Amino acid sequence: MRRVFIASLLTGLLTAPVALAEEDPFLWLEEVQGTRALEWVRAQNAKTLAVLEKDPRFEPFHAEALTFLTATDRIPTPDFRAGGVDNFWQDASNPHGVWRHTSLDSYASPTPEWHTVLDLDALSRTEGTNWIWKGSDCLPPADQRCLLKLSDGGKDAVSVREFDATAGTFVDGGFRLPEGKQSSEWLDADTLLVGRDWSGGTLTESGYPFVLKRWKRGTPLEEAQEVFRGERTDVQASPLLLRDSEGQLQGVLVNRGVTFFESEFYLLGDAAPTRVPLPRKASYQAFVQGQVVFTIEEDWGRFKQGALLAYPLAALKQDAASARPTLLLQPGPRQSIDGVSATQTRLLVNVYEDVKGALDVYTPVKDRWTRRRLALPKNASVGITATSSAHDRLFVKSQGFLEPTALWLGDASTATVKKVKSLPARFNASTHRVDQYQAVSKDGTRVPYFVVRSKTRKLDGTAPTLVHGYGGFQVSKTPVYQPEVGKLWLERGGAYVVANIRGGGEFGPRWHQSALREHRQRAFDDFAAVLEDLVRRKISSPRRMGIYGRSNGGVLTSVALTQHPELFNAAVIESPLIDMLRYHKLPAGASWVGEYGNPEVPGDAAFIAKYSAYQNLKPGVRYPKPYITTNTKDDRVHPGHARKFAARLEAMGLPYLYFENTDGGHSNDADPLLNARRWALHHVYLAQQLMD
Repeated sequence: MRRVFIASLLTGLLTAPVALAEEDPFLWLEEVQGTRALEWVRAQNAKTLAVLEKDPRFEPFHAEALTFLTATDRIPTPDFRAGGVDNFWQDASNPHGVWRHTSLDSYASPTPEWHTVLDLDALSRTEGTNWIWKGSDCLPPADQRCLLKLSDGGKDAVSVREFDATAGTFVDGGFRLPEGKQSSEWLDADTLLVGRDWSGGTLTESGYPFVLKRWKRGTPLEEAQEVFRGERTDVQASPLLLRDSEGQLQGVLVNRGVTFFESEFYLLGDAAPTRVPLPRKASYQAFVQGQVVFTIEEDWGRFKQGALLAYPLAALKQDAASARPTLLLQPGPRQSIDGVSATQTRLLVNVYEDVKGALDVYTPVKDRWTRRRLALPKNASVGITATSSAHDRLFVKSQGFLEPTALWLGDASTATVKKVKSLPARFNASTHRVDQYQAVSKDGTRVPYFVVRSKTRKLDGTAPTLVHGYGGFQVSKTPVYQPEVGKLWLERGGAYVVANIRGGGEFGPRWHQSALREHRQRAFDDFAAVLEDLVRRKISSPRRMGIYGRSNGGVLTSVALTQHPELFNAAVIESPLIDMLRYHKLPAGASWVGEYGNPEVPGDAAFIAKYSAYQNLKPGVRYPKPYITTNTKDDRVHPGHARKFAARLEAMGLPYLYFENTDGGHSNDADPLLNARRWALHHVYLAQQLMD
């Protein structure tokens, strides 16, 4: 989702950032709310909207996007709470959303009877704040006292307020935490474990808390008692509460995030914190039947990279140093673990093989675990939606590029599932097909990718084709049903491609780690290989090809623009990182040094400088006209990246479009009304570049 812009130009090889910070003529655009910067944003928005919103396609695109994003026949995403099912619902009448509750039987029926717990639109009007929902944490077993996380405008920073879900009101004099990037967990009804900015240098260089304190009800926040302290050079320290099926607290783990991908886990007790014996590259996954479950992302003793391991909590408490884990699963070379969750008595493991999903149920039996696979659709994405430690029921979603999302209700104790909800078709999928191909990258690695295209269109290189890539942070790009792609793109003659390049998690940690730091170029080479393979197969051509990437995908698409402008004619670069020689200076960039390298270190700066798109734009090169877009309130990926890239293109006399939504955070989709406009603008631009 790390560390000052130094250096100079050296004769010959670049060994540091291209320019000193003070030599950057657009540094003023990093001032998010600066008067001059916002005037520039308004001027850019006006120019871009005159091009995109005046296009006759904008209104129908916008209307269609609005229809499916606010449709009342969407599947209400479920979450188990208080013996029933919660849902957070947004539509045209409630763009901020309604937190609501019903029974499980009612939810599974065609027409659930919902009870409103909190109306966020009404709250926003009453308090005069653009509140965006960021989730709730309710104290088991009753699940009625909740900590609500509310964001002003969609930022990652949240305010935390105690809420009584039975009464539907905030608790008078209850727990309340001012806005910040913070964590808060219930220890008991009158005690929280909180990580936040306590002042005096208690945030990491990444802007996250590394000091955890125990806060008792009725005492001032500043009197909270410290229970754990990491280091300022860490990414953050975050608590993990281990509860049994009765909701009783059995243990508290702390994840000390040393880097984005390296952690130390500590078990809190009466004495000093005890470290859990694990390699640095490990991730907590679940707690079930007294077993603490982790994955490891590096080889460790007899266990190989990607393994799923379980420790008995009792053994960790008794003598952590001598505790021994049990191996549950060692994924093969074409497999990955995409998600793990627990029910009351079972462990759920979401696995992928060749980028196709399945869900297995693991049962602890004495010193071993048995496994059963749920009967879910094959050749599709499968993902755990909701579980609870209070029972063995679960919700799981399945979907494909052309198969609408389906929701299944399962019973982990019997390893059975039944379909309870289906999303109506949002576009005509009968005219299209899905194929999976492999491109050969520069170093010979075979890179899979999916193509969704018309069944009848000839392979003559004329299909307008949108290629999506990400390639970072071990995030897998699996088959997903996307109404905006189907309705606004596929139905209008376009083809859609998802590239499973290195840096992602499609084949586990190995696939991710092979494109880290000095090996980042491999991800860019993989993406270029997919584009070239599409041309070789005559699916598309550079004139009709466009690319799309967001966040880390913005690194990918901006680098593609500078390294291979000859391969495509459109690039949607959304909420991007681009100035990779300053990314660590912009929130929350410092946390990603493990992914990209540290520009403060000359050796790292050298390999980053070779690809960083902001520094590698060259005069005299014919680049495709990109559409660069971001959000003013994005406090994860700083809007300065997008602003400065557009400004540099403008200064060089190169074509581009820039649009900045002045509200909304990094998630982009917090408000369905803004999201409909967002997708309409994207697709008008793509149609102009690839279909006209």
